[in-house]
Amino acid sequence: MRKTNKSTGGTSFHDTVVGTTIHTLNKLLGEPTYVDNTGMDKVNYEWEMETSNGDVFTVYSWKEYKILHEHEIIEFHIGGMSKSITEQAKNEIYEALETYSRKAK
Repeated sequence: MRKTNKSTGGTSFHDTVVGTTIHTLNKLLGEPTYVDNTGMDKVNYEWEMETSNGDVFTVYSWKEYKILHEHEIIEFHIGGMSKSITEQAKNEIYEALETYSRKAK
């Protein structure tokens, strides 16, 4: 999984989420592509990524309508071109989370 320069246009939500924090996603995915943490928009944070297979996906907060705190656990949506891509992205995020957790101990 890595940042992408490819277009993420056409990605959508396929009922795939990951529960984590902004802090952890910053460690795993790098700085977000989009930030508007005012609570005034549907999305506060978004990362544009691609799987190890090269499929694009997005990870984003959705309709929190509040200022999000760095260590607050929320459900981030994963958007992609299909359910299989969003599931692959979720699996790669969870693998990275496990590796990150082991290193943090």
